[in-house]
Amino acid sequence: MPNPGSPREVPWRSLAAVYAPAALFSTGQGALLPVLPLTARDLGASVAVSASLVALLGVGQVAGALPAGALVTRVGEQRAMLLAALVSALALAGVVLAPGEALLAGCVLALGLAAAVWSLARQSFLTAAAPVHLRARALSTLGGVGRIGTFAGPFAGAGGSALLGLRGAYVVAGIAVLLAAAAVVMLPDPGAGRPAAGPAPTTREVLRSHARLLATLGVAALAVQAVRQSRQTVLPLWCEHVGLDATTTSLVAGVSGAVDMLLFYPAGSVMDRLGRAAVGVPSMLVLALGHVLLPFAHTAWTVAAVGVVLGFGNGMGAGLVMTLGADAAPPGGRAVFLGVWRLVTDAGAASGPLLVGALAGAGSLVLATGGVAVLALAAAAGLFAFVPRGRNP
Repeated sequence: MPNPGSPREVPWRSLAAVYAPAALFSTGQGALLPVLPLTARDLGASVAVSASLVALLGVGQVAGALPAGALVTRVGEQRAMLLAALVSALALAGVVLAPGEALLAGCVLALGLAAAVWSLARQSFLTAAAPVHLRARALSTLGGVGRIGTFAGPFAGAGGSALLGLRGAYVVAGIAVLLAAAAVVMLPDPGAGRPAAGPAPTTREVLRSHARLLATLGVAALAVQAVRQSRQTVLPLWCEHVGLDATTTSLVAGVSGAVDMLLFYPAGSVMDRLGRAAVGVPSMLVLALGHVLLPFAHTAWTVAAVGVVLGFGNGMGAGLVMTLGADAAPPGGRAVFLGVWRLVTDAGAASGPLLVGALAGAGSLVLATGGVAVLALAAAAGLFAFVPRGRNP
């Protein structure tokens, strides 16, 4: 019997309506990221403080994971997404009007918290709305649409800045999130916003009942996210190490990102047909290979070639972590579990660049790439051991 508080399964073609708000919200995020540190500098913040202010976005997303699960459980996915979009719009207005660093910091933190709610609510919605045999494709497409929006956002923001100055990028971001809110209203399932009937499990109950899964598959997913984020740190640092200029470094990163974006739908299709491990394990092995090869690349062309390998490996696993969380989420406490799952995996994403920095500081960048390769092999082993076998859970 369907849960009255959950979205009903909808046909694959109807799921396309879910991706419009995801693309718009991600475009808004992409538009603001390049100009946030510039805004902080305009207010008199030092370079270090400006970087710390930008980091509050990530802090808000990690800190907001558990509260987001509770909020989505209480008000439903659609209402939570609407609230997140409206809070984002207000926070963007606050950033534009902020007279000093303190208010700017508060608004950036609010943007991170709202992003946590948005991300969890959209994942929870698709987890319930997509038929199980299409779940990986639905979630990998969600991730791919988000990447495309984040890629396009800076270009849209640049257009706004060209017309209105620095604040123009925030105007573009604000319009994007408000359009995302409008698109959420038109999602195909009118029942998604109703709170679930009956009491939902608490975070403590979810932790207790899923402790073994989180200690096994959850740790493997944490390692996957750490490897992925390390890639984004290692590649530009290696470009600088071998003497490539900023333009070439950007081109290398862009080519790697383009390869990554092309693979999200094929990755989901393979996961639905052959199982999650059939994508996850090779993805980590290819990323391990890329990190092993990077120290042997000393020209722009060879670094770009390794960047393609890294982009291919990362793209192979598009949507993997979200799909694993969706597979493991209990129907009666889906949003609460996904909040815990996102806390674990977001912690992994945050730890990846820290690992690179620690290893590079203790030894060298070559040691850092080797350490990430070892972590990728460990992640592959964890996925092989703990991901359930079969086409679908």
